[in-house]
Amino acid sequence: MSKTTLTDGDEGVRLIIKDRKEKRVEPAGRIPVHVVYGGADRFSIDTLRKFGQIALDSIRKYAPNFAVFAHVFELPGSEHLPTFPKAVKELEATIKADPNKVKRKDKAAWFAWTVHQKTIEKLRREPVEDFRIDFEDGYGFRSEEEEDGHAVAAATELANAFKKRRITGFLGFRIKSLEPETYGRAIKTLDLFFATLLDQTAGKLPSDFVVTLPKVTDSKQVKDLVRRLSKIEKDRKLPKESIGIELMIETPDAILDKRGRIAIPGLIKAARGRCHSVHFGAYDYTAALGISASFQDIRHPACGFARSVIQAACAGLRVRVVDSVTTLMPVPVYKDETLTEAQRTENLRSVHAGWLKHFRNVSDSMAGGFNQSWDLHPNQLVARYAAVYTFFLSEMEAQAARLKTFLGKATQATLTGNTFDDAASAQGILNFFRNGLDCGAFSEDEVKKATGIGSEQLAMSFAEIAGGLKNRKSRAATRL
Repeated sequence: MSKTTLTDGDEGVRLIIKDRKEKRVEPAGRIPVHVVYGGADRFSIDTLRKFGQIALDSIRKYAPNFAVFAHVFELPGSEHLPTFPKAVKELEATIKADPNKVKRKDKAAWFAWTVHQKTIEKLRREPVEDFRIDFEDGYGFRSEEEEDGHAVAAATELANAFKKRRITGFLGFRIKSLEPETYGRAIKTLDLFFATLLDQTAGKLPSDFVVTLPKVTDSKQVKDLVRRLSKIEKDRKLPKESIGIELMIETPDAILDKRGRIAIPGLIKAARGRCHSVHFGAYDYTAALGISASFQDIRHPACGFARSVIQAACAGLRVRVVDSVTTLMPVPVYKDETLTEAQRTENLRSVHAGWLKHFRNVSDSMAGGFNQSWDLHPNQLVARYAAVYTFFLSEMEAQAARLKTFLGKATQATLTGNTFDDAASAQGILNFFRNGLDCGAFSEDEVKKATGIGSEQLAMSFAEIAGGLKNRKSRAATRL
């Protein structure tokens, strides 16, 4: 472990922090809480709006009030919430009138209502944070003419959405694998998509735009994609490395190479600075290990091993790690307009079971350090945000207390000249609040009240915040 000295501008405040990479820890950028994969044949300028509308319709139909919502997701204290609609409505009116008062007296009711409200608000405002137009598993195999047509059509729709500012903050498309069987098709789709998109946007790309490379087995595949993207950038006069790459780890070869070494660092290195994230594909991975279909699941022990390797390999490389997918969809079994009571009950059970499964998977992923994972269906967005907001809100008070403690220790260390060794942990807590603010779990006022840190400070690193506090203390002491 080596030491790195951080300075705070002209004031010369020094925080000596142990840092194995001898690099200054800067504030992280926004991390999307999910990535939605949607088939390229169904993508249009209205796709994102439709996703949000379908999710809102689903929550209204299958979780018509916050108490039902809390029961479905087994939120803390949900067993004590009322079940009769009239009683729920009366309790909701009480919470709306004075949320803070109810929070002091009945935290479970306040918590369930708050998560429910924030989920609905998010689905109205920004249902999708990160979207991938999919030409692989979510699209399937089509004739050459059909995929050619969909590549052009999807790129055209994206260009229209881009020009009308109706795109997500993070965006890209997934081609087929660069294995020999699908190599030609993948490259043709890549070229067609970019040619169409750039022709119609006057050579401009959305920010944070990526190409997702599935089923990576060898660094040569990554280098091949890098060469092709570099050529597109050069030919179209785009800034260098403006097109990012996402690597999908879906095979044992991408975890351990033939010599038994961890393969992921070599794959990331082959991307030559373009690798934005590494995604784990649980189902292809478990299939490749010979695990029977009925036992293939994101929580299988084999997946736990793979995720741990991915995390360890990506630690400190500024590459996001993205967990896999829940395949049990929260959808009704019966679609007819006229249903029997038994069929309506079965539909309710099916949606609730799919929601709870996804909620648990997302919660486990976030608890394990994977702040992003996949969604495949609009109805999954309900469980996604329920899990995300439950995670952030349940941790808010504890994390705020820890941050205040760290700030106190850090400023004291700089005043006395001692070493403060917990800056990395403190930076992680700061990132927690920044990420919660980005996704809508917290408001700026809520963060300020909990931590004493305003929006301007949230944009700083922990070292800069601690240094600023130290300066204020020093000036105050001088005046006294």
